[in-house]
Amino acid sequence: MRILLVEDEVRLSQALVEIFQKNRYGIDAVYNGADGLKYARSGIYDAIVLDMMLPEMDGITILKTLREEKNQVPVLFLTAKDDIDTKVRGLDCGADDYVTKPFSTEELLARVRALTRRKGEVIDSSLTVGDLVLNKRKCELQKKDGESIKLSLKEFQIVDLLFENPGQIINKERIIEKIWGGDSDAEYNNVEVYISFIRKKMEHLQVATTIRTARGIGYSLESKN
Repeated sequence: MRILLVEDEVRLSQALVEIFQKNRYGIDAVYNGADGLKYARSGIYDAIVLDMMLPEMDGITILKTLREEKNQVPVLFLTAKDDIDTKVRGLDCGADDYVTKPFSTEELLARVRALTRRKGEVIDSSLTVGDLVLNKRKCELQKKDGESIKLSLKEFQIVDLLFENPGQIINKERIIEKIWGGDSDAEYNNVEVYISFIRKKMEHLQVATTIRTARGIGYSLESKN
């Protein structure tokens, strides 16, 4: 999953970025409402964590605009106000959930996971394509009924994207957007390097499943079984 965090408290934002990254989420952070709306409109995010009170444009206005544009990305509000009226207003504008500051890390992560379930995407602990298994809990690639090998964070994120779309060509632009972020200076060769790392690990496992290159376009995970 890739998350957009819109929070103007810089220290809190930096702490949240670290928390999400440690839990293997891709994340982009912005500090004002105008940037938040611009990023949210890109369509690359699986969820948005949105502060209500922001400079330039408040969270309610951002959410209303997204919903008017038929953008149904799940949104979790962060609010320092714990009165019922504020919470009801946020939910009525189209928010999926809210967390009141201060909050626990465990609660925030649980609520973000719940956003995805409400979206209809059940998160499996493992995915299988042919004779290759991605163990999400352990961040490992496994040969079916065989040995396993650890993945780095970037490797895991790319592999997860391929496993979620088996047989489909994922273009390099989408990989960069989802894994490195919309404003990243990552280039195609960054993707190619990580694909090479992943292929070597698949070769080590001696699996029949392969990553096929669509020359000049991108990659797809293909089962030979």
